[in-house]
Amino acid sequence: MKLIRLVIIASLLAGCASSGGGSKGTPQLDRTRAQTSARLHTELAASYYERTQYAIALQEIDVALRADEKYPPAYAMRALVRMALREDMQADADFRRSLELDSSNSETHNNYGWFLCQRGRAKESLGQFQEAVKNPLYATPETAYVNLAVCSRKAGEMKDVENNLQRALILRPGMPEALYGLADYSFDNGDFAGAKSYFLRFAQVISELDAEQLWLAVRIERKMKDRNSEASYALQLRKRFPTSRETQLLSQGE
Repeated sequence: MKLIRLVIIASLLAGCASSGGGSKGTPQLDRTRAQTSARLHTELAASYYERTQYAIALQEIDVALRADEKYPPAYAMRALVRMALREDMQADADFRRSLELDSSNSETHNNYGWFLCQRGRAKESLGQFQEAVKNPLYATPETAYVNLAVCSRKAGEMKDVENNLQRALILRPGMPEALYGLADYSFDNGDFAGAKSYFLRFAQVISELDAEQLWLAVRIERKMKDRNSEASYALQLRKRFPTSRETQLLSQGE
């Protein structure tokens, strides 16, 4: 199905390039064609990005920007590719350029915020998430609320962490990232019963726990003095992730 979709897009691009014959279009028609071409090539770039084919994704974005050098999603997409390639200066510039052209795009604000947070600029990231959730038309504000909470903790800004995670849950009940965030936050704040409650809800909505999650479960059950549950989580951690940092911490009795 993906191959068929790419073929269809390619045929549409060919149609855009060949339509009109030798006649000269109006400026508005030319502009529409340019935007259509930019959009389709950006969509192609996104599909290659998802498959980690970054070089081809960059080629498609170059085509998109040749068609329309002021197409904001193309810069936003290139920023994500450059982020994946650790080309941080270029990624930062692309995020900024995209927002300069379209400051209302909440998805770009959210992605730029996550980039800043992951690159040790957590305090700078908070404003981007706040801008994202201001937009009443943003389709997935719960994602920005969770990111805002996570990066607020990194920045040492603890005031609204719990509130933002709860807002995410209100918008999307059962959201795994929000439930895990609340479990971790509750544990760090000494609310071990709350941490266990959130963690059990989290474990019900995901398919498999990773090493970090299992280690949190071990520590929660240890504080709750539930030895059977602690032993069960510890066994899973040792068996599935024998060389992980978390297993080393478990072996050290931390």
